[in-house]
Formats: sequence, C-alpha cells, structure tokens
Amino acid sequence: MWGFLIALLSGLLMSVQGVMNTGVTKQTSIWVSAGFVQISAFVVCVIAWLVTGRESVSSIMHVSPKYMLLGGVIGAFITITVIKSMEMLGPAKSVMLIVIMQIVSAYVIELMGILGTKKAEFSWGKVIGALISIVGIVVFCMSGKDVQGN
Repeated sequence: MWGFLIALLSGLLMSVQGVMNTGVTKQTSIWVSAGFVQISAFVVCVIAWLVTGRESVSSIMHVSPKYMLLGGVIGAFITITVIKSMEMLGPAKSVMLIVIMQIVSAYVIELMGILGTKKAEFSWGKVIGALISIVGIVVFCMSGKDVQGN
C-alpha cells in the first residue's frame, strides 16, 4: 500500500515541479532553470544526508557497472525535456505522453532484463493496458482545444 501512495505522490510532485520549472524558465532561461533545479536538489540531498545517516560518500566509487552513475546526467535531460514539453504542449498533454513513454520503456526494460532488473515474462494484458492508455491520450488530445489553441 505504501508503494502505491509513494508512487502517486511522486506523480503529483513531478507534475507540480514541471509546471513550476516551466514558470521559472519563462522568467530566466532553460539552462538557469534546469541548473537551479539540479543545485537545489543537491542541497536538499546534502541536508538529508547530514540529518539521516552519513553513509560514506566514497562508496559511490564502488558502484558497478559504472554507467549506473549516469542517472544525474539523465536527470538534467529529464528536467530540460519536461520544461520544453510543458511549454509546448501544456501540463496535461505533456505529462500523459511522459507517463506513456515511462510505461512502455519500463516494460521493455523489464522484458529484456536490462539495467540490472529482473527479467519479466511477456504479458498480453500489460500490452493491452499500455495500448488502452495510448488510446486514452488520443481521446484526451482530441477532446477540444485549450485556451492557447493547442
């Protein structure tokens, strides 16, 4: 149950953050906004590390395989692409497309057992569920124009 609640909270926070970052970008630039997001996240992580435990920072050097350390780089691109997609499509369309891509790519990662995940068996039910989600997005996007005419 906690996993579901945390996932729902994560989705809420991602949507709110994307809108906020897009607002900051309109007043600064995408690089200033994305950089501030990354720096402020780093500060929060350092504070949390100081408060909760202080595991050895040097343990990061023992992570294997080393490509797993690219999560921060990917995070920077996530911030930039979320800002740009929300700016161009609006929050609802943007988040729906982001979530669909997360579902499809996560399922492919599980099916292939890549990036250290346990390999999952193919399920037509999951494929149909993803397709229903895609149809839902098409219906949503075709359901009238927003104020901006998108």
